[in-house]
Amino acid sequence: MASTTTVATTTWVLSCRSDRKPLLRRLCGGVSRNFILAASLLGALLPAARAERAYVSNEDGDSISVIDTDRGAVVATIDVGKRPRGLKVDHDGKRLFVAVSGLPKCPPTVPDEECAKLKRDVSADGIAIVDTTSHKVVKVIPAGSDPEQFALTPDGKRLFVANEDAGRASVVDIASGKVVASIAVGTEPEGVAVSPDGRWALVTSESNHSVALIDTSTLKVLRSMEVGQRPRDIAFTPDSASAYVTGETDASLYRVDVKQNSPGRRVLQLRKEARPMAVILDAPRNRLYVSTGRGGTVAVIDVAQSGEAKLVAEVAVGARPWGMALSADGTRLYTANGPSNDVSVVDTSTLRTIKKIPVGASPWGVALGSPPRQ
Repeated sequence: MASTTTVATTTWVLSCRSDRKPLLRRLCGGVSRNFILAASLLGALLPAARAERAYVSNEDGDSISVIDTDRGAVVATIDVGKRPRGLKVDHDGKRLFVAVSGLPKCPPTVPDEECAKLKRDVSADGIAIVDTTSHKVVKVIPAGSDPEQFALTPDGKRLFVANEDAGRASVVDIASGKVVASIAVGTEPEGVAVSPDGRWALVTSESNHSVALIDTSTLKVLRSMEVGQRPRDIAFTPDSASAYVTGETDASLYRVDVKQNSPGRRVLQLRKEARPMAVILDAPRNRLYVSTGRGGTVAVIDVAQSGEAKLVAEVAVGARPWGMALSADGTRLYTANGPSNDVSVVDTSTLRTIKKIPVGASPWGVALGSPPRQ
């Protein structure tokens, strides 16, 4: 990738060469030689831009695949513990947080009573903290039972974790490694999001078809808001005033207003075959991305300032896309495709899948972050 210095130098020299006046052309020639030399030396001293890293949780592989996004290839595999699912990278890219669980995996075809008979390893539950330079697990901290999805607060000090089997959300202090609160949020909590301003946390309840609004200062539930059937994931708006919530069973997209004591409002109905799962808001482009699970696609949704939504396209990405991540510049979207053991890369300009990257067994989630400097 060309540096900014190189691009600027090339532009200046081409401008000089295009001038038709002989005297100015000779002057440019002398100056440009010195300019190119100085720019080359400066370019050598400046740090080169480095690609983002994509971290993929492999639920059945008990591992994390590390992808160099420039190369589009796995460059490392990290053993992290049992059933890694939700994951987040901290703001400086130095630490990766991964939810691990000793609760056995049960597909939808297995009855709940049969799942309950399977042996679980409670000692395996927690949040694994990975050093992204050494690719080693530094420690595993408590996070309640069967942690799955979680959110990192904007100040990087706490985690809000969904404990699906317990119907609660655990609040974890990262520095001390302790659970500072356990909050009842409804049956089968799944998706978790903390607002950009850090004031609110939202947690979905799959069985109650609602989201719980938590005040992050008091750690109390202020109210619950009705949304679609089996809500899965949440994306806050930049102003922290509202959020979008996906409904898996009824193929819905809802919007909730955290400042109004009212139920959520359905803003889009997707095709019945879709099973909306993860949701990402690309605010600069007024666009939402929603993975459709067994629908096999990512729904691309235009979001107007009024909060209305319009389906733009569906991009075929692979078998049962679940977790997603969007690059910092918004040009690439990455989806974890569980049954096919790969990650799809979508060009968000052309809305086409441009590459599939093999990873570990049953990829579940994706997180992006800058690689830490050595």
